[in-house]
Amino acid sequence: MKYLYKIASVLFLLFLVSCSEEKIGESEYGTVTGKVVSADTFEPMENVKILSSPTSSTVFTDETGKFTVSNVKVGEYSFQAQKDGYAAKFEAISVTTNNTSEIVFELSKSISNNKPPTVPALVSPADNSTAQAVSLDLTWTATDPNTDVLTFKVILRNDSNSEVKTFEDIKDKKLTLTDLLFGTKYYWQVEVSDGINTPVLSAVNAFTTIAFPVTRYLFVKKIGDNNVIFTSDDAGKQYQLTSSDKNSWRPRRNHQSKKIAFIATNGSQNDIYTMNFDGTEIKRVTNSVPIAGFNADYIGYSWNASGSEFIYPNFDKLYRISSDGSGLTKIFQTPNGKFISECDWSADGTKIAVKVNDANGYSAEIYIINTLGAVTASVIAGQTGAIGSVHFSVTGLRLIYTKDITGFENSTYRQLDTRIFEYNFVTASSYQIATEKPSGTNDLDVRYSPNESELIFTNTSNDGISIKNIVKTSIGVTNSRTVLFTGSSMPDWE
Repeated sequence: MKYLYKIASVLFLLFLVSCSEEKIGESEYGTVTGKVVSADTFEPMENVKILSSPTSSTVFTDETGKFTVSNVKVGEYSFQAQKDGYAAKFEAISVTTNNTSEIVFELSKSISNNKPPTVPALVSPADNSTAQAVSLDLTWTATDPNTDVLTFKVILRNDSNSEVKTFEDIKDKKLTLTDLLFGTKYYWQVEVSDGINTPVLSAVNAFTTIAFPVTRYLFVKKIGDNNVIFTSDDAGKQYQLTSSDKNSWRPRRNHQSKKIAFIATNGSQNDIYTMNFDGTEIKRVTNSVPIAGFNADYIGYSWNASGSEFIYPNFDKLYRISSDGSGLTKIFQTPNGKFISECDWSADGTKIAVKVNDANGYSAEIYIINTLGAVTASVIAGQTGAIGSVHFSVTGLRLIYTKDITGFENSTYRQLDTRIFEYNFVTASSYQIATEKPSGTNDLDVRYSPNESELIFTNTSNDGISIKNIVKTSIGVTNSRTVLFTGSSMPDWE
């Protein structure tokens, strides 16, 4: 008995020792923190339920999308983020003693019960509306049953060409269009996407833009380094016809052909082009033989009255070409090697005025040739200084031109006092037309008005760098000088 008692006592003591080594209530714990954001926008998400396996505390994210789970026993866990309308997301994490573990959840919308957006309703312009501006807003409506973020795509076509424009990733229910074609019917359609379902297409609506306005004036403005052609109506409203990205100048309208001709750069050469009155359908006329002379800023060409042909210079030669680019023919070559800078074809087609000069622009002459290239009359010769701007009257009995009366000549072709003169073929005499030109300026690029009672021309300071303005004046009427367009040059009035 005593032996058994001793054994029991030893075992009890061993039990007490082992229990004294265990730290009761001091199990090992850590902390888990994290954030929940939208997988689409990365915006924080509030009230997302956070739970784990094995089970720990269940918490919810705050307004910043953040959460904290405290007193998590050390071990391996799978944490889960849940929110109605979103696919649950799981993230594995290890919890270590007295440390903070971090998780970031990116929740995507659940597609199992997600509905597509409604069919977009096109609001404006109204379907088949007419006389719409060439700059306008397309507007529409669309909703999403699940309040998903919507993006839109607009498809735009027209009946003038095969161009199809697509505008993508639009966030608003509006698209601003600019530089539409005049007098053109457009077709437009909207596609909406919620990023989950198949995109939804609207019906196709149509609208027609206003017709191009009636304009009489043509002129050139400098935009950056390029000359750009504009037109204007009688009220002074201006419309840009050629691109600001290309150098285009010296516009000439022909009502018979309903075209505007102009010069434009084409690589290393300059060519004659034509376009519609609204600037569309640009076509090149010259090709193998470009228009060329001593200075591109002072070079000119001419339509015939019907608009079927052009005459134009290429250094010392004068060419005729059909307006479609065919039938190139040399009709004249200067006998002394001088360059032809300008030409004008009389309305009856029997006379051509030619202005020639040397390689520096001087030793200028104006003479008349017939269509066979024979010289029939001399207008001016043997004088110093700059001469230019030849233009026949409608009868062909008078010719307008400009001349620097100072006779000044230098390497930059500067003009000091250029005035307007008229030659009368009946009296074979020239005379200055009084235009009340301000001192220190030049009158250049002169043209008769359509009724020939007025002149239109460019006026600018003789310093060669100041602004250019287009001016008109009545012939023989004092105090009639009027500035039509500022910052403009090379006028045409048909």
